[in-house]
Amino acid sequence: MPKITEARREDRRRQILDAALVCFAENGFHQTSMPDIVRRSGLSHGAVYVYFKSKDDIIVALAVDRHRQEAVLNSAALASGDALESLRALVRGYARSLSEPGGDARRRVSVNGWAEALRNDRVRASVLEGVETPVSVIAALVERAQAQGAMSANIDPEAVGRSLVALFQGFALQVAWGEAVDMQAAVAVVERMLSGLASQGDVTAARKPRAR
Repeated sequence: MPKITEARREDRRRQILDAALVCFAENGFHQTSMPDIVRRSGLSHGAVYVYFKSKDDIIVALAVDRHRQEAVLNSAALASGDALESLRALVRGYARSLSEPGGDARRRVSVNGWAEALRNDRVRASVLEGVETPVSVIAALVERAQAQGAMSANIDPEAVGRSLVALFQGFALQVAWGEAVDMQAAVAVVERMLSGLASQGDVTAARKPRAR
């Protein structure tokens, strides 16, 4: 039997994940079975199980793929020299991901993942990775902006990170519900918030050192 190429292997993996994404978006995790995913993929039962041994494996793989896409935004932000402008660019990049065409299924699955994280430790670890990474990136940019004198030194960088991530989690939930969210207007508000942090000199929230 001819050996399958790496490109073909990745195509099949993508085919399975795309099928699972549609199933999960339509019916959620618990109402979707492995046989449902197999049928949607068009592959054989055995072929699917070569790549994924369980539904949890597929859920985590979808999250890992999403984190890889977000890593591109995070890396670009960290590579820039102007920390404050990098923060603004990061905000715009995450906003684009919430309004990109054809992203409805992915956003619905992400929200399902948040709920699943309350009962499934493996999914929870993956969800937390998707939170902690951007929090760390934003905190690092805030620290850099403070060092550059572009942002008040009396602000907790991690708190800024968690606040911005929480904002975008809220946007993601509203978009997944089907609300008509004007992301351009929302981004303008977030950028005004960043400008406020940059110009305020009398912020009273105590800054705590971040754990390394």
